[in-house]
Amino acid sequence: MDRQIVYPGSIPLDTDILNIERNVLVALGYLTQATLGTTTVADGLACVPTSPASMSISVGAGSITQFGVVDTTAFGSLPALTNDPLVRMGTNLGSTGFTLVAPTAQGQCINYLIQASLLEQDATPLVLPYYNAASPGQPYSGPSNSGASQNTQRLQSVQLEMKAGPPVAIGSANIPTVDAGWVGLYVITVDYGQTVITGSSIAALPAAPFLTWKLPQLSPGTSHLAVFQPTTQGTWMVPAGVSLLKLRLWGGGGAGGSGFEGAGGGGAGGGYSEGFYAVSPGQSFVVSVGNGGAGSNGGNSSFGNLASATGGQAGANGGSGAGGVGGSAAGSGSGSGLCITGSAGGAAFGAGGAWLSGAGGGAFGSAGGTAATGPSSGSIAGVNGVAPGAGGSGGIGIGSGGQGGPGLVLVEW
Repeated sequence: MDRQIVYPGSIPLDTDILNIERNVLVALGYLTQATLGTTTVADGLACVPTSPASMSISVGAGSITQFGVVDTTAFGSLPALTNDPLVRMGTNLGSTGFTLVAPTAQGQCINYLIQASLLEQDATPLVLPYYNAASPGQPYSGPSNSGASQNTQRLQSVQLEMKAGPPVAIGSANIPTVDAGWVGLYVITVDYGQTVITGSSIAALPAAPFLTWKLPQLSPGTSHLAVFQPTTQGTWMVPAGVSLLKLRLWGGGGAGGSGFEGAGGGGAGGGYSEGFYAVSPGQSFVVSVGNGGAGSNGGNSSFGNLASATGGQAGANGGSGAGGVGGSAAGSGSGSGLCITGSAGGAAFGAGGAWLSGAGGGAFGSAGGTAATGPSSGSIAGVNGVAPGAGGSGGIGIGSGGQGGPGLVLVEW
């Protein structure tokens, strides 16, 4: 941080004081950039109904940090610095109120957007006394004794604005567009006939840049886990404040082949994908999880278009006095980071009435079903593949092949 040097007996200059203020601004800006980065961040600014309830809301005290330049205009005697980038902070010490109006047509609602931006303005004009060398006891009134007032503060605050959308059918998500240079914070929905605003009417926008966690709440690494299986697949939305995910996906294992008076081949293991991905709060991703094969290939798993893992191929059925080959097309992973292909299934072999079925191929962290042994005249089922994603082993005689292990998707943040 730069500092001014002054000496005893020297005549103080206005730039001595102004440079101190500018140096503090620059130091705090770079400290803020080191901790929060250069993206806009909002803190506080809670939006709540009035008490007693009315058709008004209040946005409380808080701050906003926004990337800009040091000074867009001259700061007193110091020139503007429009080419020097800086993260700056605006603060509101008090609350700001807004009044909303319900639509006049039945079955309609209006969505109101609350948006924010950093506002810098010079304020508090005063007629300042100036030194009069000819008569030190009679100071000039304003510069050159002109009587003109001059601004004495450069204020940085949070500028808040409410934008009303058009009346639309109740339930519509038609939210006004956020203006350039602003960030959206809240949407307040007002239905026809509504006479008071309640907490249920107010929702923070998923992409609102609120500072979700403070230092005492942070923990190293990831601390949340979402688990998706074939029975729980669906849609997942990125929580507020989350910008990075760790994804781990397994495809389903292939089924082992049935014996059919011989022995079936083993199913191949599913693929695996692991990596970190940049996301934005409010993004939605469709999560699909592959089933383990049951007389079929294993299913594919995917997390939106970020990463996927394919299922393993089923083992071939045996025949009268014949053994089936193992599934050769093992599943594979795709995405950024670690991608691992599963193991192929083993082939069945034997002679006369004694057979060894094909073992299931493994997946990352999971073992395939172990080979079954026995006579072709029997009925020995194959062993299921271990979850997640391993292939099942083949059956013997009239026994069916083992099922592949189901796929799995893990989301960590």
